[in-house]
Amino acid sequence: MTTVTIEEAQAKLPELIEHLAADEELVITRNARPVAKLVGPSLEPPKPVFGRGRGKVVIVAEDEEHLQDFKDYMP
Repeated sequence: MTTVTIEEAQAKLPELIEHLAADEELVITRNARPVAKLVGPSLEPPKPVFGRGRGKVVIVAEDEEHLQDFKDYMP
């Protein structure tokens, strides 16, 4: 894990980001205390979390009124 001061990060931010490898961490400090952390992008694609949307959509099968606007698109 690389550490830089906030002043150095402000002066060289584009360079620091460009050289940040995958999953590498760069800690930015102010007065010798960590204030932020940059993490390089992961090489693995994000995996779906099944059930994440559970309870967010409610489908009422008995209600045909809301489907009237989509009549042209239905078989």
